Amino acid sequence: MNKMDQAGAGKCPVMHGGNSTVGTSAMAWWPNALNLDILHQHDTKSNPLQGFNYREEVKHLDFAALKADLAALMTDSQEWWPADWGHYGGLMIRMAWHSAGTYRISDGRGGGGTGSHRFAPLNSWPDNTNLDKARRLLWPIKKKYGNRLSWADLMILAGNVAYETMGLKTFGFAFGRPDIWHPEKDVNWGAETEWLAPSDERYANVDDASTMDSPLAAVQMGLIYVNPEGVNGQPDPLKTAAHVRETFLRMAMNDEETVALAAGGHTVGKTHGGGRAENLGPSPEGADLAEQGLGWMNHTTRSIGRNTVTSGIEGAWTTHPTKWDNGYFDMLLGHDWELRKSPAGAWQWEPINIREEDKPVDVEDPSIRHNPIMTDADMAMKMDPEYRKISERFHKDPAYFSDVFARAWFKLTHRDMGPNTRYIGPEAPRETLIWQDPVPAGKTSYDVAAVKARIAATGLPVAELVATAWDSARTFRQSDYRGGANGARIRLAPQKTWEGNEPARLARVLAALQPIATETGASLADVIVLAGTYGVEQAAKAAGFGIAVPFTPGRGDATEDQTDAASYAVLEPAADGYRNWIKSDCATSPEELLLDRTQLMGLTAPEMTALVGGLRAIGANYGATKHGVFTDRPGALTTDFFVTLTDMSYKWVPKGRNVYDIVDRSGATRFTATRVDLVFGSNSILRSYVEIYAQDDNKEKFVTDFVAAWTKVMNADRYDIA
Repeated sequence: MNKMDQAGAGKCPVMHGGNSTVGTSAMAWWPNALNLDILHQHDTKSNPLQGFNYREEVKHLDFAALKADLAALMTDSQEWWPADWGHYGGLMIRMAWHSAGTYRISDGRGGGGTGSHRFAPLNSWPDNTNLDKARRLLWPIKKKYGNRLSWADLMILAGNVAYETMGLKTFGFAFGRPDIWHPEKDVNWGAETEWLAPSDERYANVDDASTMDSPLAAVQMGLIYVNPEGVNGQPDPLKTAAHVRETFLRMAMNDEETVALAAGGHTVGKTHGGGRAENLGPSPEGADLAEQGLGWMNHTTRSIGRNTVTSGIEGAWTTHPTKWDNGYFDMLLGHDWELRKSPAGAWQWEPINIREEDKPVDVEDPSIRHNPIMTDADMAMKMDPEYRKISERFHKDPAYFSDVFARAWFKLTHRDMGPNTRYIGPEAPRETLIWQDPVPAGKTSYDVAAVKARIAATGLPVAELVATAWDSARTFRQSDYRGGANGARIRLAPQKTWEGNEPARLARVLAALQPIATETGASLADVIVLAGTYGVEQAAKAAGFGIAVPFTPGRGDATEDQTDAASYAVLEPAADGYRNWIKSDCATSPEELLLDRTQLMGLTAPEMTALVGGLRAIGANYGATKHGVFTDRPGALTTDFFVTLTDMSYKWVPKGRNVYDIVDRSGATRFTATRVDLVFGSNSILRSYVEIYAQDDNKEKFVTDFVAAWTKVMNADRYDIA
């Protein structure tokens, strides 16, 4: 054996963990480097269905047969994981709820629209214990209907069908949620490094629920909403009520919707804390290979039926847990309650006096009855004055409660699908709801060339035309399909007064564009985008390239009545690196905010690079600042931004928190820049893109790439042409 053989003898030929070993990643070595992974996830290479258009294929699904199969599944109890009272309704509703309930309005992330519940960390959150079993129970149906049925649609539909089989008339259901094939790494679930860390870690003051870190909505790492035992596990219904209110507000729910969801979710099913939690094995992501993706397995004692453990709280809320009725309010308001401990040791509320016949029966033996229970959040529906009023109203009017719940459930499970123009299937409701951000259909019959000529005649600067169109479109979020240029909501409250939209400049430009829309029959939304399109064409022409920027008419103008101003307030940007602007009080670095904005808009790193360089060259900065305008020909769509960044004759001198001077070798300041500008020369990945555009042979490529990225942004919310 030679020395090389001896040196390697007995050792594995690759490092332990391979590329999945966090400690040896580039970010582990250089944690302060700018991580571009948020822009690279869900690459087409991770998708096993290349060229497959789910939103087209799902239209050919046998919807009636699918629902019939799901209805049959609800009572087809499996020995390996038996159904409570012979009905899987509670389990399927919890799965659908926890899939959709991660949505938060602040950044539109989370929710059930991608099927991400199959992947870490969601599939292994403590609050999702045993929901892996619900997905396995659905596998025969997924296998049967194949590619025409996404996991994302199936998981939500299972909850809908569960309610229907138990007697609720649902508001409807829409298909059209394509699956992803990799965890969503862009979602900030919190900074904690342990599951169920104390709530104090994500609040400036845990006694003030409004101080929860943005954009979070859940009170602890690994929970969907609030701790069912109380804040930090300490029962206090009034304190819990404040946290419930804040959490559901961050999910875009008002008080009435909150009470309806809490009551409707607990009208059926039960909690599980009748076994020994210490005997549960690891979560799905930590389980042994032999478990084949299942987690929380108990190979020591019995862990099914009455001995199942999930939250640790044990019991049902109503007398008839497989029936949609008004039993929740009968129970909550009709009894006095006291704190007790579940068999697993969790705090729960139980009635002081209750008739034997009003108790729910055991999940396995109908001859045995148990006390019903309430969580601390349930008691908040009774103890909080406002929640109490709503609970009493629902109690007196069961039909009203059922209607409010059905609508709130539909909102919960469809909020991240965007406008109802994206809905697919025979049960998609026709009623338009304000939270769907409705936009009237626009006209396409007007003379586009004539409108463009009218725009040119205004004499408005190219940079202002481009900036206005950009500001109108940049609000788009691929996370929940909100925002965008369609609707021209930039002219309405609250957008018209946003600092980042430069209200004075915006009002001046809109005053010039509105008459054009009125007199030509075009929508103002179209005119704004066409004005930006015209500006880009003029900038390209000034750089020596005659290029026609694609434009598709048909946008509509939303009215104030069609706009939920309070809901739209969360779309206000705190920064826009594309226009070199950041609020002075923003603590997050400008480059990190640029990446977040880029990912929400659905752009790639190369597209971001082209757009930033082009907008700088055009001079479309916020407030017409010169930061990053590395050119002697502002207004021309040149590659000067990239050429200057790679020019070794310059030095970059810090001048303040976010400002740098670009100094030539003689010591003269030639340009100024911000962190957003310089990161394109500093970050090795971004610099590789910059170098492409800085090459002498890629001037035309840059213009072409900029136009393509610009058009993508302007059309991001055009679901009619997607």
